[in-house]
Amino acid sequence: MLLDGDKWRRTFDAYERDAWRFEAQPTYTMAGEAESVARFLRREPKPGDHNARWHERVRGYVTSGRSIGRVRVVRRPLTDYQGYQFAWGIPGNVAAGEGIRILDVTYEDYDLPLSGTDWWMFDEERVVHLNYRPDGTQINRELFAGDISPYLEWKRISLAHSVPFSEYVRENE
Repeated sequence: MLLDGDKWRRTFDAYERDAWRFEAQPTYTMAGEAESVARFLRREPKPGDHNARWHERVRGYVTSGRSIGRVRVVRRPLTDYQGYQFAWGIPGNVAAGEGIRILDVTYEDYDLPLSGTDWWMFDEERVVHLNYRPDGTQINRELFAGDISPYLEWKRISLAHSVPFSEYVRENE
């Protein structure tokens, strides 16, 4: 089942305990971010309200007793988009309460779906695939109807081999 617009928002917001993302794309090409990425690449200052709507949602989830997090896969050197995420996106997300970890696969590949596959897992019961074109443009979101045990194992492995964002930045400055 494809999840677009309001259906996606309702599915996302309905989680009860834990929302978790495996984020593997080297670049995301989203119309809503194009100007921000361009400003970052021109080395302009980050606007004070950057990503404020997402931060508000994250704070709401956390305040309600739910957790939200992700593991971000990277290979060095970072892409321009990953540089943008590290400088403008992730710090604010973490400050809002999102648990973000970095899995650097520059020298190792783990037994994970590292072919550019992104997905969200909700309450360790439902998985939604985020399907992308090679340029990072999202095609669709699709509720996965099969056995989620491999995803639970991939989540376990990626958490075990990743480090908190702040630690990764400190060790790789």
